[in-house]
Amino acid sequence: MALHPSRAPVSTPAARVADRTGEPPFGAAELELPVAAVEERLTALGLALHQQDPQAVEREAAGLHTALAIAVAYFARAAQSGGVPAALRHRLALATGQMAAQREALSRATASLDRAIDVLIPGVAASRSVGLYSTSGHGTRRSGRGSALA
Repeated sequence: MALHPSRAPVSTPAARVADRTGEPPFGAAELELPVAAVEERLTALGLALHQQDPQAVEREAAGLHTALAIAVAYFARAAQSGGVPAALRHRLALATGQMAAQREALSRATASLDRAIDVLIPGVAASRSVGLYSTSGHGTRRSGRGSALA
């Protein structure tokens, strides 16, 4: 997604501030699009996670990664040129918190799945502690002589 400040919608916070003050705050119009892109990708990722659609999760995670990289570049440039408007910093901080919550929920779901697998297939738990798996998904056997597989 190519971002360009001139493509910002008229209803952006920067445009509303410009209507009141005559001038947009420094960098607000330029930063609105990358922040909106991060928010949009984050919402799409949340929906894909909720729908349990692995392909959509992969696609949206990649899109979020790209949107974040663009946002970071824009924010770094704005910070060097005089600062980032507080409202946009706040929105990006909220998005970061939402990402952390999604990451935590995904981590908990993964741990729950691991526990369920351990209950259903007890031998898998021991092989997971070694960290080695065969092509069938089962752990490889340890050598009885104390050597480690590397």
